[in-house]
Amino acid sequence: MVLNMGPMLRGEITRMEIAYELTPEPILDVVFPENAKVEGYITDDAGYMRLYLTAKLPYRGQCARCLDAVEGVFTLEFERTVAAEGSITPEQLEENEDSYAMIQDGKLDVDEALREELLVCFPMRLLCDEDCPGLCPKCGKPKKDGDCGCPQKEIDPRLAVLKNWLDKEQK
Repeated sequence: MVLNMGPMLRGEITRMEIAYELTPEPILDVVFPENAKVEGYITDDAGYMRLYLTAKLPYRGQCARCLDAVEGVFTLEFERTVAAEGSITPEQLEENEDSYAMIQDGKLDVDEALREELLVCFPMRLLCDEDCPGLCPKCGKPKKDGDCGCPQKEIDPRLAVLKNWLDKEQK
């Protein structure tokens, strides 16, 4: 979304409300059934402008441990200091690039920075539950459904000969 910052730069208003939808960047194995709902505002306090946004992004995917379906809403709080072009030095901008949203030609475009932040902050692995035990490595049954009957301990094949020898000794 491109915002006309003219009224705020001229001092006509000190607060601007923002509400729109943002199409997220695609992420492998994750489906976004809807666009992100973005709401927030920009304040101007004696020339110090601050941008506050909250993005809510519904998603669907698979649990990284048990492959069950996972659905949810990812919420991101996004804040930046708003600065007019030429008000900060290129060195300041380079050092604190993630802290500023720059006004260019009286307009402020926050979409690119917000999309990037959503991509960076979105969980790398989706989980159905923080304590999801995953799948049995032998049979593939979800461990949360109960015991599958597979042996818990497996003898190292290099030492199987010793086990046979111990079994003969005990007889």
